[in-house]
Amino acid sequence: MADGRLQGRKVAVLATDGFEQVELTKPVEALKAAGAEVHVVSPKGGQIQGYNHHDKGDEVPVDRELAQASAQDYDGLVLPGGVINPDQLRLEEAAIDFIRDFVRAEKPIAAICHGPWTLIDADGVDGKKMTSWPSLKNDLRNAGAEWVDQEVVVDGGLVTSRNPDDLPAFCAKMVEEFAEGRHHDGRAEAGAGTGETRSTV
Repeated sequence: MADGRLQGRKVAVLATDGFEQVELTKPVEALKAAGAEVHVVSPKGGQIQGYNHHDKGDEVPVDRELAQASAQDYDGLVLPGGVINPDQLRLEEAAIDFIRDFVRAEKPIAAICHGPWTLIDADGVDGKKMTSWPSLKNDLRNAGAEWVDQEVVVDGGLVTSRNPDDLPAFCAKMVEEFAEGRHHDGRAEAGAGTGETRSTV
């Protein structure tokens, strides 16, 4: 059921082969239900291969190749997990530049499971309170993040969760933060809520 909170907003979902299927499809469903226009952006065109844990899942069509995408065209960014997906994206300079542009513009970002890996390379975790798949804990801490084991954490427009079980909470907070818009020094530029930096269990 559409609630219209994201009407007129455009959101990019950056992924490539090896993404965890539900970590892409469920956020896309939630964003579209809230009225957003959503583009799956990838370094490659055509289709990208999803996974259900270690088994191949469905292919998802790419809406826009990364070479033709700009962070200026979008109001928010989603980073799904899956081990292979962010590991490959970290080797793509254009993908890291794309994410870094969202970080620098203080646009809201939602990253789940292994998704926050790419934020390390894009200078997007230093000083942030966040969570992730447990194996990323030391990587994120070494990059300056405060890592916590919580269902969903929100800090200045950055939404993070640990695994697919957290998707209901992740999607709810993602829509809320994307509705608030750009954040400056932890405060939302416009929209409902205070926009203050906070964490949520």
